[in-house]
Amino acid sequence: MNTISNPILKGFNPDPSIIRVGDDYYIATSTFEWFPGVQIHHSRNLVNWNLITRPLNRESQLDIKGVPDSCGIWAPCLTHVDDVFYLTYTVVKNFNGDWKDTPNYVVTSSDIKGPWSKPSFVSGTGFDPSLFHDDNGKSYYMSMMVDHRNSKFFGGIVIQEFDRYLKKPIGKVHHIFSGSEHGLTEGPHIYKKNGYFYLLTAEGGTSYSHCVSLARSKSIFGPYEIAPNNPIITSKDSPSNYLQKTGHADLVETQNGEWYMVFLTGRPLTEQGRCITGRETAIEKVVWKEDNWLYLDHDSQEARQHVPAPNLPEHTFKPEKKRITFDSPSLDINFQSLRVPMTNAWISQTDRQKHLRLYGRESLSSCFEQSLIGRRVQAHHTIASTCIDFSPENFQQMAGLVCYYNTTHYHYVYISGDDIDAYSGKKFINVLSCDDNKTSHPISQAIDVSEVKKVYLKAEFNGAVIQFFFAIEIEATQPNWQAIGPELDGSILSDDYVVHTEKGYSPNFTGAFYGLACQDLSGQKIHADFEYFEYQEK
Repeated sequence: MNTISNPILKGFNPDPSIIRVGDDYYIATSTFEWFPGVQIHHSRNLVNWNLITRPLNRESQLDIKGVPDSCGIWAPCLTHVDDVFYLTYTVVKNFNGDWKDTPNYVVTSSDIKGPWSKPSFVSGTGFDPSLFHDDNGKSYYMSMMVDHRNSKFFGGIVIQEFDRYLKKPIGKVHHIFSGSEHGLTEGPHIYKKNGYFYLLTAEGGTSYSHCVSLARSKSIFGPYEIAPNNPIITSKDSPSNYLQKTGHADLVETQNGEWYMVFLTGRPLTEQGRCITGRETAIEKVVWKEDNWLYLDHDSQEARQHVPAPNLPEHTFKPEKKRITFDSPSLDINFQSLRVPMTNAWISQTDRQKHLRLYGRESLSSCFEQSLIGRRVQAHHTIASTCIDFSPENFQQMAGLVCYYNTTHYHYVYISGDDIDAYSGKKFINVLSCDDNKTSHPISQAIDVSEVKKVYLKAEFNGAVIQFFFAIEIEATQPNWQAIGPELDGSILSDDYVVHTEKGYSPNFTGAFYGLACQDLSGQKIHADFEYFEYQEK
């Protein structure tokens, strides 16, 4: 029997929304502060998946410059009706205290790869928007509702009819579901089957108490009764299960009438520990039983690492390149930038042939204009490397390879210059660690590399341990790597660590990235040229 191996979308790919259009399956996932917004993966058999597009690729669609860490794009919902794709999403602007500023928008396209329309504002009621298209021609918009009164926060699920022509909700708002005993109700989706409207929600919070809840009603406006086997999926009572944090789900029916559920998950390094790969997407097979309730097909609430695959033709994609040589005008799709689009003002693959050029801008702690491109860490043991041609004039000019979680948590191996008035032409390799906004230099003395033009840098991320390396010589076509500095704690690059920082609760919903970065704190926009980027999973 063919099987699906979980997670199906590895690395930071949370809050999955799935649809089938003919023989094609698409999953949309959250991107938070990373630009362009929303990742869409494609499959034809639910086994193999390929990243094909990010729809929100213009500032007119997505203005998130300055948003705090882990704000930005939350929980997109992808639907399709009458030959049109609809993508609804939240742009979280603020998440401080009781106040949550959460405008929601919708964009449309006749082609999954775009172009996508300008956004239409829908609602600011809460987050996790969703559209349901009924078979009677009507559509409905729903979301969780933020209730700031007395620090309540989660106010249940609200729904309103949605005019597809006007792209806005119309008529009365209905509060349809307050949630179950698991609480923190969010992520709503509605399905119609067997004479019922089924309401699927995420509950318990997006960590180790996460779960998928199901309720049903004869009327879309309720009242909704909760499933007797609720929750449908959870790992909260199974701390040793391979897939943890299971929740925030969506359903799809195959061409052959089989049903599958995609959902958020995490793979901790230790039992209920830290997840360096962030919140990922997994899948399970589900069945409708005689009582018209939904169950996992193996009569358990625990999701499996290996799941029976549907009876669909084999379909594969070309393997991803391990080594990117920057020899084309377009950047590899796995890279994203922070909060702002990639423009010629700060990034180019044509200013120097077969090189990526970054023009230095703000620091790694900036929420505005960083010159950084990153790709997800997607396994528990990975290696990334690059080669840099960089001639800094002073210590305020830096370029290198960063292991990044957010503006307050990263490890950075970089090249920088001498004192600002030295004019010595010297350059040095150093390491900078940032833990809860507290920076340190883990090596006792910077390494002088003034006599070489190109410097090779490498990071090995093995479980909770990060080790940096450098090389200035090539032996048998391979850099002669030398370790630099001590082993560093890579587990701080995780939601689970960041949530427990001294500042108390703050949004923490992404995952670890490898990044190429250049800073020029003097504002002169000095450039660094990167010859290649290589990513390997061990």
